[in-house]
Amino acid sequence: MRFRKESCLKLLIGSIIFSLLITSCAAPKNTLYLENIRDTTFAVSGNFEPLIQKNDVLQINVSSLNPEDAVIYNASNTVVPGGGGGGTSGSSAALGGFLVDQQGMLQYPVLGPIKAEGLTKKGLTDYIRGQLVDRKLLVDPVVSVRFLNYRVTLLGEVTRPTVVNVTNEKISILEAIGMAGDITVYGKKENVLLIRDQEGQRLIKRLNLNDKNILASPYYYLQSNDIVYVEPNKAKQFTGEKSRVVLPIIFSGLSLLVIILDRLVLR
Repeated sequence: MRFRKESCLKLLIGSIIFSLLITSCAAPKNTLYLENIRDTTFAVSGNFEPLIQKNDVLQINVSSLNPEDAVIYNASNTVVPGGGGGGTSGSSAALGGFLVDQQGMLQYPVLGPIKAEGLTKKGLTDYIRGQLVDRKLLVDPVVSVRFLNYRVTLLGEVTRPTVVNVTNEKISILEAIGMAGDITVYGKKENVLLIRDQEGQRLIKRLNLNDKNILASPYYYLQSNDIVYVEPNKAKQFTGEKSRVVLPIIFSGLSLLVIILDRLVLR
């Protein structure tokens, strides 16, 4: 009788272990970044200087030999909460800037509306400085432009989905993912989705972070307001969807097995 009890207990324990194994997720195949990469040098293609877009907020500073004359050109028309804060979102600092409206125009003191959309920071800097000199408004003006809302969004299978404020206005997709705590074991590194608004259109691009050629991709560096979405793999889809159906059935069967063993054998 004792032998039968031990056998039944072993059967019950084995059934529970088997159930846990079949419902657990398998390790994903693609878990490495930049597979099979060796010491090498990649040619950097394209111009990664960000372009000014609609809804961007720019900080424009102007100085000259006569500081009093330059004050009016630094009068911003928009306040950005958290503008210029480092790292992720949540900074309480606020900075004043100039908003690029839905027509791509920037309303600037004295100079009036400026078509800023599509320009680089250097392009806008040269234009403003040229206008100040040509119209003899300032003597030897010094103009600087920077983004106040340069940020990228990380969603999906990353450890900490977040919005990253980019203070140096340059960030790679690997850096951004690192700031979100890396891709989880359930994320598909070979099929990362990049969503970008560009010249009035919405660009959708899928990137393979397992491929070493990502280092030479024109999408390696992210632009302001980019969204990076890491899709879940099949293992996560199974545990997140099918397990809600399978697990109750399995555990109901185990409960029934326990009752039968208790009634017929263990007593």
